[in-house]
Parts: sequence; structure tokens; C-alpha cells
Amino acid sequence: MGPNTPIEQVPKVGSIFVKRLKRLKIASVEDLVHHYPFRYENLGTPTKISEIPLGNVASASGEVWQIKNVRTRYGKSLALATINDGSASIEAVWFNQPFLIKTIKQGAKIGLAGKVGLFSHRPTFINPEYEVLGSKATSRRSLHTRGFVSIYPETAGITSKWLRARIKETLPTILPRIGETLPRDSLTRNTLIPRKQAIWQIHFPENKKQIDSARRRLAFDELLITHIAALERKSTWTRNISGIKLAVQQEKVLSLISNLPFRLTNSQNKVLREILNDLTGEKPMNRLLQGDVGSGKTVIAAIVAYVLFLNGYQTSLMTPTEILAVQHFNTLRTILSPLGVKVSIQTSGIKREEPFDVLIGTHALITKSTSFDNLALVVIDEQHRFGVEQRARLRVRGNTPHVLTMTATPIPRSLALTLYGDLDVSSLNELPEGRKRVKTFVVPPVKRSKAYQFIRENTLKGQQAFIVCPFIEPSETLASVKAARQEYERLTKEIFPDLSLGLLHGRLASYEKKKTIDDFRNNRLSILVSTPVVEVGIDIPNASIMMIEAAERFGLASLHQLRGRVGRSAQQSYCFLFPESVSKQVLQRLRALEEHHLGLTLAEIDLKMRGPGQIYGTAQSGIPSFKIANLTDLPLILTARQEAAYISTHHDLKKLPSLKREIKKRSLVPPD
Repeated sequence: MGPNTPIEQVPKVGSIFVKRLKRLKIASVEDLVHHYPFRYENLGTPTKISEIPLGNVASASGEVWQIKNVRTRYGKSLALATINDGSASIEAVWFNQPFLIKTIKQGAKIGLAGKVGLFSHRPTFINPEYEVLGSKATSRRSLHTRGFVSIYPETAGITSKWLRARIKETLPTILPRIGETLPRDSLTRNTLIPRKQAIWQIHFPENKKQIDSARRRLAFDELLITHIAALERKSTWTRNISGIKLAVQQEKVLSLISNLPFRLTNSQNKVLREILNDLTGEKPMNRLLQGDVGSGKTVIAAIVAYVLFLNGYQTSLMTPTEILAVQHFNTLRTILSPLGVKVSIQTSGIKREEPFDVLIGTHALITKSTSFDNLALVVIDEQHRFGVEQRARLRVRGNTPHVLTMTATPIPRSLALTLYGDLDVSSLNELPEGRKRVKTFVVPPVKRSKAYQFIRENTLKGQQAFIVCPFIEPSETLASVKAARQEYERLTKEIFPDLSLGLLHGRLASYEKKKTIDDFRNNRLSILVSTPVVEVGIDIPNASIMMIEAAERFGLASLHQLRGRVGRSAQQSYCFLFPESVSKQVLQRLRALEEHHLGLTLAEIDLKMRGPGQIYGTAQSGIPSFKIANLTDLPLILTARQEAAYISTHHDLKKLPSLKREIKKRSLVPPD
């Protein structure tokens, strides 16, 4: 039996269990071995029956003196047993489990673990965990009723006890065939236990120290594999490839910057230097630009596009939505057109103008019908919204173009190191001068009417408001969530009948979206009711109020981005969060937005409270699926990253077959 042996060939796993195990993504022996516990119950060491105290959880073992089924006068079935260990006897009772008398036989030795209380005025194990340890001649060590007992992710018909038993039976056969992934010097340098030892200890630890050392080793492996794969991707990007080396005409670039209607922040100047340094180098740029909504990423892209124009090359800027494409088009055209730069846009609903120096668009830019004469820079906004394949297709357009990816999604450092390990990272951590912090409030239901009144008073003064709802139509499974269309009709008829309201969502036709946004931008609408489509791409300086329904259904990063739709001028702006739940946990999480105004801080909080899968999703985000590694453990991430760099430099992966196999298994195949 080897790692790739199908699970149905494991003893005591029949066709019914195969179907159940499939729900846990266990199809082979290897899957079973790497189905790790998520917690442990410490049942302690077995206690003499004569010394077991009442009211506590205890572990004991002894001989079954008698076992029988009885039925109470209320019709309930009880299995009653008497167990003796030589020091004393104790009762055990199980409710509605009459089949136990066929499993637990008189004269057998059994282990028990559970709470001991009074039953019929006698000390009794009440519904304890049990295991048959055999007869006196065939007695074995207990697996389920003493020490640290592993608790696994379960499914209907598959218990932790069942998994524990199958893994214990399988490991002795499979462990000798599990190779060490790390070189000996890596184990010593990072104080790691061998892989075989870690796998045994994660399932059957003797103490807390063994759990910690096993978890650390297995988590280290997962992180190391991800980092090595990232280094290989980065190496592939630069290996035997010459970038388009550009010259920076400083006087013209400085003239553009000095004519902007605002001053660049120190952060923008620093990032700009990093990018220009890449463009003048020998290798193609591959850089991630991260910054909060309103931090000035688009201006950086415009300046860089101008550098490309002065060198006689084209720039392509790709966005996830048509709304964002139009927003970028308007911004770049305003900045660059006076300098003779031809800025064009192409989406599914807008045909581009020919010729162009800068082309902005959605996924339509990667269709075969789009051609470039001399593309040298690809800018991808909100990269996490694209699949890996889409990004790869853009990166090979033209003559090995430089690539700048931008995101307003705040990404914690630990996640950025793991998710974007193949990119150089720049961050904008300042807002432009004159911006005020958006005052944020979590609003209880009793104050809803006051919030509406506040919106009315401010819109009558000429200001504007967003009201954001999670879904377009009511959902049967989330019936209480307010839908944008439903809410729009209610607000129009009942709350603000004298004000002008608009509705925006992703299912509107392009011309309808454009008209709605134009009407809102030109203050022909006082209130825009919308789905989270406003999260990116709508810049309305006059909008000063953001009201978010069912706020707990959004991650803190998304809420922070929605909040960033207001506060884009010198006037004071406000964000009202209306949760449907008033649980302590929900309110604690949302109130983080009242206290913190830096996206990265909020992302760190959300990562610790909810995990990366819930915050960013996993389908298109590229976030690795880890069984045991914790993406909030920055020290271990940094250690694994450092070791990955060392191994990539000092070791040949071909001489580390087990490590290379693990990389390949995770679909992170390094080139030969």
C-alpha cells in the first residue's frame, strides 16, 4: 500500500465510506494521512477508579464485569456496564445505544473517557467515549480514551473516532514511503523535526510540545513550497528575457507633475522612483502597486504611461469592470491629452478610437481582435479579480512588456508575501492633502430614522449619498437581506419621495450604467442606491455620505473600499454601517471601522477574525489552499520565505525529489 493507493483499498473502507470520504476530499491513502486534526481533547492519563472524583472528566480502563440493556418506565433504552480495574468498580451508562452489548463483551478490557457524575445515586461514567482494548491476553494501548486525542474535520457518517482508527492502522505502512522534503541543513537551521515524525505527532501526540513542533514543521513545508514556486515564477519572468529599456526625460516628466492640480505625496514620489528605476533596467518590470482608495494610484499610472509615450511605446490598462475603465479613461485623458497623448477606451460596449497611445479596457483587451503596434507596458488594475490564466495572457502581449499591477484591496503583509511572492511590491500609505477622515458609525436599528433624516438634511444642502445593498434581487436563502432594487423602490416611495434617486447594479446595460453615473456625477441625482459595483471606479467628489445595509455580510476590506467612495474632497464625509445582526462578534468587527482608517490595519484585523478565504474568496484570488499553515503567522512566513531563497540558491531541486514532488502536486511545477 503506497501514497497513491485508492482509499477503497484500505481495510474497513467499503463503498459507503468511499462516498462519505469524498466529501472530505479524501480519495487516496495520502489524502487520509494528510487529513490533519483541527483541535485536540486532552483526556489526561488513566486514573485508578478508586481515585476518580465526581464532576470531572476522567480517563480509566478496566475489565467489564457485566453489561446489559434496560428500559426505563419512560421507554428509554439504557446500556449499563460495570467496570473494575482492581482498585474499585464504577458504572457506565449509554443512552439509546442498545447495540453496545454486541460490541462490549463481559470479560473484555475497555477504556473509558468522559464526565463522571451520579446516576441512580452511584458514581457513573455518563455517555462516555469508549474503546475495546481486547482481552487480558491481547490488551493494547488505548487510542480514543487517554492523552491528547485528535479531533478531525468530519462529515455525516465519518467520525473522528473512525478516522483516528483508520489513520492509526495505515500510518505504519505508509510512513516508510514518505520522503523527507527538506535538506538536512534546512532542518538544523530552522529547528524543525523530520517530516515522518511530524506526520505521526500531528495525529498521535504525547503532549502539547509535540503538537506544536508537528504543526510548525508541516506549516513550514506548505509555506516553503509556495515561496519556492513564486521564486521560480519570478526567475522564469527574468530568465533569458530582455526588457524594453526606457529613458526618462526628466524635464518633461517634472513638467507634467508640476502642472497637476495637486502635489504628489511623499509616498507617491517614492513609488514613482521605484517604478522608473524598473523601467530603465535590463529586465521587464513585474511590480504590484498597493494603495487605499483615493491614494493616487491612477495618477502614478498616468505619469508612467507618459514616460512610455515619450519613448514611442504604447500602454494598455486593463480593469475588471466597464465602470472602472470609463473612470480611468476620463482621468488619464484629462491628464495626458493636453500633452498630445492619444487615450482610447475599448470594452464590450465601447469601440476604441484609432490610433492610440494608451488603451484602457476590460477583458476585451485580451481577445485576438485587439492588436498593438508596440506595446511596452501593461497595467492591470485590481489584479485579484482576474484569474491566473487571464493575467498570463496579458503578460505575453507585445514585446515582453513591463507589467504594473494595482490594487486598492488592502492586503496584509503576510498574505502579500504568500500571494504575490513573485512580484516586487510598492505601497502608497498616504492620502492627498486636504482629505478628511470619513467619520464612521455602526448604527443600531432604533437610529435608522435619524440616519435618513441626516441624509435628507445634507442632500437638501446640495450634497449626495450612496446607499449600498448586497444583492440585486431578494434571495430565498438570504431572505432578510435587502435587495438594491427592492430598497430603491421603498426609499423612493416611502422615505425620500421628494428627492431624486438612481439605481445602479451589474445587470444594467452599459448605456444605462453610464447615464445613471453621469446623472449622479452632475448632481441630477441626490441618492444612488447600488450593489457593491460602486466598490471600484466611481469618483464623485460631491458625495459625502455612504450608507451600507447588511454591513456584516461584507469583509472589512470591502467596507473600507466602499467607505473610500466618499471623502474625496475637502468636505467632511460620513459612513453609516447598518448591521442586520447585533451579536457581540459582529459589532466588535464592524466597530473596527470606527477606530481604524488605514486599510492595511483593517485587513490584518479581518484576516485574524475570519481568515483569507472568507475575506477574499479563493476561486479567483489565487490564495493557496493550506491544510495547516496560518496566514496570520508572519514570523513563520518570513522564515519559510528566507529558507526558500536559500534552497533555490544553494540546492538543485532535481536532487530533492520529495520536495519537487510536493511542488508538482500543488500544481506549482518549477521548470526543469
